[in-house]
Amino acid sequence: MSEQTTKPSLSLDDQLCFALYAASRAVTSAYRPLLDELGITYPQYLVMLVLWERGSVPVKELARALHLDYGTMSPLLKRLETSGLVRRERRPDDERSVLVVLTDKGEALRQDAECVPQSMGRAFGVTVEEAIALREKLREIADRMS
Repeated sequence: MSEQTTKPSLSLDDQLCFALYAASRAVTSAYRPLLDELGITYPQYLVMLVLWERGSVPVKELARALHLDYGTMSPLLKRLETSGLVRRERRPDDERSVLVVLTDKGEALRQDAECVPQSMGRAFGVTVEEAIALREKLREIADRMS
């Protein structure tokens, strides 16, 4: 944000943090009907996106990719495992490291999920260029805040 020449406002509507919070809640809510059809939650969808992109990954790498701590990852992975979408297994070369592996059911879900990005793209109501610029600006903000 650029420097303001006036006194900062304490009005809720003037807060960038509130606009980000409200947008995040609205976006997550918009995903719900699509993900309900797939039988997964939004955080589970994010895990599946990483696994579909990268294949089997250590829990530590998955947590890092999603900016989540281990305490959050563990119950999330347990629910995915109970659903039969993933399994956790010790790495043969390092017993201390646990890999998250897609099951056949988890891999098959990918095909059903392929409509989600396009459906959400239409729901956002922005051009591809606007979406790219917004995504980059949000990444910049997240990087600065980390």
